[in-house]
Amino acid sequence: MIEINKKIPENYQLILFDGVCNFCNAAINFVIDHDPEKHFKFAALQSEIGQNILRKFNKNTEDFDSVILLKDSQFYQKSAAALEITKHLSGGWKNLSFFSILPTFFLDFFYDIIAKNRFKVFGKSESCRLPTPDLQERFL
Repeated sequence: MIEINKKIPENYQLILFDGVCNFCNAAINFVIDHDPEKHFKFAALQSEIGQNILRKFNKNTEDFDSVILLKDSQFYQKSAAALEITKHLSGGWKNLSFFSILPTFFLDFFYDIIAKNRFKVFGKSESCRLPTPDLQERFL
């Protein structure tokens, strides 16, 4: 099993995403573009480290319908992860964290609708994303 803490420096946050989902990959590109201070590292849920983290937090290792944020050893998923991520983005995107005042079940209802239809609307890749050489250091 990979030692999670050795791979993730303390000052970084790890975003786990569905590596074959076109919508998810576009969202990761968006985060990269709006994260000039490089707060985030990334890994596919399907990767070895992604699978190990899912097991560590007793989550289903075959369910990739949720973005996950691992921050300070805390596990965020679905809308909670998305809103926590926005807090560190440049520009006005951090204002979206305002929505965290709404109940999680309400936010997750809409999150689940998007997650369940993401392949129909945005498509699916045959394999996980391969980062460009300049982004290699941010992907685990």
